[in-house]
Amino acid sequence: MHSLAALCVRRPVFATMLILSLVVVGIFSYFSLGVDLFPKVDIPTVAITILNPGASPEEVETEITKKVEDAVNTISLVDEVRSTSSEGQALVVVTFELAKNGDVAAQEIQNKVNAIVNNLPQTAKQPVVTKFDPDAAPILQIAVSAPRSLRDITLIADKQIKQKLENSKGVGEITIVGGAKREIHISVDPDRLRAYNLTVTDVFNALRTQNLELPGGNLNAGAKEFTVRTTGRVVDSEQFSQIAIANRDGYVVKVSDIGSAEDSYEEPRTSARLDGVPAVTLIVAKQSGENTVATADEVKSRLKEIAKSLPRDLKTEVISDQSVFIKAAVDSIKRHLVEGSFFASIIIFLFLANIRTTLIAAIAIPTSIISTFALMAAMGFTLNQITMLALTLMVGIVIDDAIIVLENIYRFIEEKGMSPYEAAIEGTREIGLAVMATTLSLLAVFLPVGFMGGIVGRFMSSFGFTSGFAIAVSLLVSFTLTPMLCSRFVKKPKEHAGG
Repeated sequence: MHSLAALCVRRPVFATMLILSLVVVGIFSYFSLGVDLFPKVDIPTVAITILNPGASPEEVETEITKKVEDAVNTISLVDEVRSTSSEGQALVVVTFELAKNGDVAAQEIQNKVNAIVNNLPQTAKQPVVTKFDPDAAPILQIAVSAPRSLRDITLIADKQIKQKLENSKGVGEITIVGGAKREIHISVDPDRLRAYNLTVTDVFNALRTQNLELPGGNLNAGAKEFTVRTTGRVVDSEQFSQIAIANRDGYVVKVSDIGSAEDSYEEPRTSARLDGVPAVTLIVAKQSGENTVATADEVKSRLKEIAKSLPRDLKTEVISDQSVFIKAAVDSIKRHLVEGSFFASIIIFLFLANIRTTLIAAIAIPTSIISTFALMAAMGFTLNQITMLALTLMVGIVIDDAIIVLENIYRFIEEKGMSPYEAAIEGTREIGLAVMATTLSLLAVFLPVGFMGGIVGRFMSSFGFTSGFAIAVSLLVSFTLTPMLCSRFVKKPKEHAGG
């Protein structure tokens, strides 16, 4: 490394461009980094849910749960299989070893479950395979309220807000909570049913078969071909009242003869209120791997555009925003990073008592920290509490090498009467091995953290690599930029000026 220091002293432009290139790449990489609370952690856990309405827990256990467990047990790297059999529902949670890719695990389970679908009870619903992904958690909650019926608010929230927000970049899923979807209720009079010798099943089958829209094939007319379809979909309660149920002695029995049809809404399963007033809440979840802050900002920007086309009496309000807390936490660490660099420079000045030497040593802090952003971008890291903690901790470490080299160069100038040019070369050569040993010992401490296993390792790997790269850049700065600046800007003491 001493030959590199000598080269940089003799070729100052080379040293400047070498470090400046790292800094420029780091600056551009900084603006491409995402902002999140914690690093992305992939925990390979998959849940299989199968509904079988009306089945007892014992029946669910023997007919569904056991078959699913036997199927998924053959997949490689399965760590644990847990199941819960309750009335009408089977839930099987499969946890894999951390070496297993979560997406591959979910696909393998989907294939195994598809293979046993025909062996499940005919009344069972289609199995739902869900990958547990903490990175796809909800990030926003938007409340929609208005002095209208809850059904109208739900319709507007669904058609005019939800569907448009789903197209925003990074949005994975939007769920409506507290809504009331439109539903036609058919009320049947038991006495009238008996009078016409009908059952509820007859009414159900008639409603199901006469409320359909079916393809009618193709119709050729010369060189043209037309698609034919039957428009049998019922749209309002009046049309439901006219649906024929049966024929009794030449009289067509309709829904209006045995009951009534009411345009209403489905039975509410969830409820939401804003300032005590019934409202509809949209819960926005981001896609796995997407940046939380960028996705939240995109959704809020799109919401402002949508609000211009909504009815004036409709009010939309973001009641929960994870990006606000993330921004505040990361900004606080950024502020501590800058303050730490400033106070570290002040401490150096108190001991060196020279502005020029202080600046030469302190320049290692921003160059090392900014250059580290390039590695973070290359490895897919984000600006989160773990990586920012590493950078903040490195403020007091990356300056050590520069101080050692600077002090030894100054000693050669002061004690041996060398010129700054000669002292920069000789002083760096003498101290080079010690500086390398110090830096390598620090790398030996921080780099293994990047290769830790387990859940803790998933969180702390970015800490180890970020710290290690900052330390490595500080070593490069101490052997290139620091001796070059010393040879140009450190003045010879007066007592040796004439000698």
